Amino acid sequence: MRRGSARRALLGMALAAVALVGCSGDGENEYVERSVHELYNEAMDALEGSKSGQAAILFDEVERQHPYSAWATKAQLMAAYSHYVGNKYDDAIVAIDRFIQLHPSNRDTPYAYYLKGLSYYEQISDVARDQNMTQQALATFDELIRRYPASEFARDAKIKLDLINDHLAGKDMEIGRFYLDQGHYHAAINRFITVVQRYQTTSHVPEALHRLVEVNLALGAETEARKWAAFLSHNFRGDDWYVDSYGLIEGKGEAPPQEPWYQFW
Repeated sequence: MRRGSARRALLGMALAAVALVGCSGDGENEYVERSVHELYNEAMDALEGSKSGQAAILFDEVERQHPYSAWATKAQLMAAYSHYVGNKYDDAIVAIDRFIQLHPSNRDTPYAYYLKGLSYYEQISDVARDQNMTQQALATFDELIRRYPASEFARDAKIKLDLINDHLAGKDMEIGRFYLDQGHYHAAINRFITVVQRYQTTSHVPEALHRLVEVNLALGAETEARKWAAFLSHNFRGDDWYVDSYGLIEGKGEAPPQEPWYQFW
């Protein structure tokens, strides 16, 4: 999954801040004597040098030593970003939640929500595993879009929501196929209907409709099977699943008609 745009957005913001600060180290190396500028610049150097763990520690130290400076707030978010870059997503989420709680009106709060969503998004597993991270990513991006609809990060979050919904639909399809194979037809129907109703824009809908045809025929409910086949014919004519459903309904081994199939029922 791509993280480049997210990294460039915040890193560019941080680099701009560094340019304003300049190199203002006073040459003093004592731990408790270090200036905010020196600590912040060293943290940025560590981050750019792919030393994300060290960068997170140094950003935290900026806040610890200079809690009332203008850089303390920025350092909180940069520490979270450093954890994210280092794939320490749990630490990133904890740091982001703290930032949002302390600075709900900060100009960087939309990005904080975005970074939190990415921290869940990067942990999305294949459909065969638990989808808690997928649900968390969905909830976080939804909140970002709801709170900051005009944000540049909200636009990217909408794209990721499409991928997340496709992933969740895939999970329901996997479970539905399992129920179908096991002969648990009513449980299978519930899963396939969920895909059709809740994930209407995903790539899984044609198969879900075909499976509803298949499972209803297995139950002897031909009228219901034809209803789902008609919906498939009307919306996905030409799809391979439409061809398969036509074969199940008609059983003639011939190609389906060119006109919408539902018109013939």
